[in-house]
Amino acid sequence: MHLNGLKDEFPTWIDAAGRPHAPATPDARIVSLVPSLTELVFDLGLGDRLVGRTGFCVHPREALRAVPKVGGTKDVNLARIRELAPTHVLVNVDENRLDTVEALAGFVPSIVVTHPCSPRDNLGLFELLGGLFAVPEAARRLAAELEAALAEAARLRAERSPENVLYLIWREPWMTVARDTYIAATLAEVGWQTLPAIEGGDTGAARYPAFGWNAPWLDGVARVLLSTEPYRFRAAHLSEVEALARRPALLVDGEMVSWYGSRAARGLRWLIELRRGLG
Repeated sequence: MHLNGLKDEFPTWIDAAGRPHAPATPDARIVSLVPSLTELVFDLGLGDRLVGRTGFCVHPREALRAVPKVGGTKDVNLARIRELAPTHVLVNVDENRLDTVEALAGFVPSIVVTHPCSPRDNLGLFELLGGLFAVPEAARRLAAELEAALAEAARLRAERSPENVLYLIWREPWMTVARDTYIAATLAEVGWQTLPAIEGGDTGAARYPAFGWNAPWLDGVARVLLSTEPYRFRAAHLSEVEALARRPALLVDGEMVSWYGSRAARGLRWLIELRRGLG
């Protein structure tokens, strides 16, 4: 979000935590602690400013080989980040720990907090990073691509009746997603409504609940979607799930469903093609 300061030439950019950020200088040094944000940094043309990333940041693969790793999204190596001397660290409300963010704030000038909850929220994310790092043209290009994908998804919803789905993210225990997750919001864009029809709020266990195959709400499920992440569901799991659910099951690319940022438009187009292909 952009808010003008006292003078238009000194804009202030407000992140998802309500923190103001002055425009970054051209020599900004960025550490990203979120895989989808790392990909977005490159798609905004800022790859040369990225000085650190997590081990889960894998796209764009070749370009990232030269970027130092700083641990995972939850187990961040604070000492390594201090050595890299970033001016900005990109974090996410759901993916990074609050105590990590608080520790980073002790020596990093700008902690940029993000929290997209639906594909459309990426428009604000593009505006924030595009403005903060002075790449507004790239941000507008990504926004136009996303708007086009959202419009195509709306046309699909007008063509097809909604379908209730169960989206699996883990096995033993079996786990799914609540409706107030980014994943559920993305699926809803193409007319796939997740069950159970619950919202998890701020509690992780409630947002990604475990369930049993005798749950009564399973009667309303038309199709089961098996995600390739965070659990690595494979085609070999389809027959097991179909036997348990007594419903057709389908393997889906978890990155296309759960990654936000510049992946949002590509993910929506992928899901649109997938659902249309099912007939």
